Amino acid sequence: QVQLVESGGGLVQAGGSLRLSCTSSGGMFSQSNVGWFRQAPGKEREFVAAITHEDQFTYYHASVEGRFTISRDNAKNTAYLQMSSLRPEDTAVYSCAADADNRAYGGRYSIAGYYIYWGLGTQVTVSS
Repeated sequence: QVQLVESGGGLVQAGGSLRLSCTSSGGMFSQSNVGWFRQAPGKEREFVAAITHEDQFTYYHASVEGRFTISRDNAKNTAYLQMSSLRPEDTAVYSCAADADNRAYGGRYSIAGYYIYWGLGTQVTVSS
């Protein structure tokens, strides 16, 4: 059974930075595509970024491109989301997710339904 645990959230002023981590226990993390999603109060969950398992291609939502960077260290079973130039509208609970059998590969990386394993999330609050 794969378990994902996020860490690194917190309160930061606008323009600041945070680095989120997503650590996996169990399963075969190195063979999973990983995505970060976020959900703000009263809003639907939205895709933030994704990274493939083998070639480590990265994908971003337009609203975070150039400000956020997704990466992974398969030896540590951990994925990261480096967030810079944070804005109040980035405030949300950020969750990481992992797929199996390459379900989220290709054009499916931004679709939450293709990810099987989810963490509980970490709160990111950006003050103005």
